Amino acid sequence: MRNIRIIAKREIIGYFITPLAYIFIVIFLSLTGAFAFYIGRFFTNGQASLESFFAYHPWLYLILVPAIAMRLWAEERKTGTIEILMTLPISTTEAVLGKFLAAWGFIGIALIGTSPMWITVNVLGDPDNGVILASYLGSFLMAGAFLAIGSCISALTKNQVIAFIVAATVCFLFTMSGLELVLNFFQAWAPELLVRTVASMSFLTHFNAIMQGVIELRDLVFFASLIAFWLFVNIVVIDLKKAS
Repeated sequence: MRNIRIIAKREIIGYFITPLAYIFIVIFLSLTGAFAFYIGRFFTNGQASLESFFAYHPWLYLILVPAIAMRLWAEERKTGTIEILMTLPISTTEAVLGKFLAAWGFIGIALIGTSPMWITVNVLGDPDNGVILASYLGSFLMAGAFLAIGSCISALTKNQVIAFIVAATVCFLFTMSGLELVLNFFQAWAPELLVRTVASMSFLTHFNAIMQGVIELRDLVFFASLIAFWLFVNIVVIDLKKAS
């Protein structure tokens, strides 16, 4: 844990000594506000709810999280600092977890920055704060899943642009898999078991369930297992790169 903390601290400091952190936070806060207040018609709905605010999180993460993840390993490989990192007395698992937790924590800081909206909705009405808290938890877990995918893809290439495009594409597939348009395509020829499996892999399906204020074990397990799987693949990829 000590090595993980050291790496995480190194990474989080690296974010805030460059304009990247501030640009990301400003863009994230601006877009979440714009989507909620203008596109989601927060005021005209006449409801003390942040549903219109959280509904756009998957689509924001689809672009913003791969943009954060693309530099995690691609930049290390491009600059050659990955060789220095791997010669330190730390394991690959510690390096992967440290970098992932730093990036996830950074996204969490950006998410906390939206708390004035929570305060605003309480001032204007009497919202169900349990539902809002569950939605924040679901949003954070979903961001972690996006990030784990992006981190793994970043380890496969030195090119950050390629890492971004591939990660965004994979995340898009996971996001869209539960929509009726996609399921209708599979229902035309695939067995019911495959259709249900594809539907169960959708970020939207599990996030929307949490947004209802009901935190079920299956939704938590889905995001946790997805994060664990992609981080495991991330570790394997880094080990293979070291061996070669």
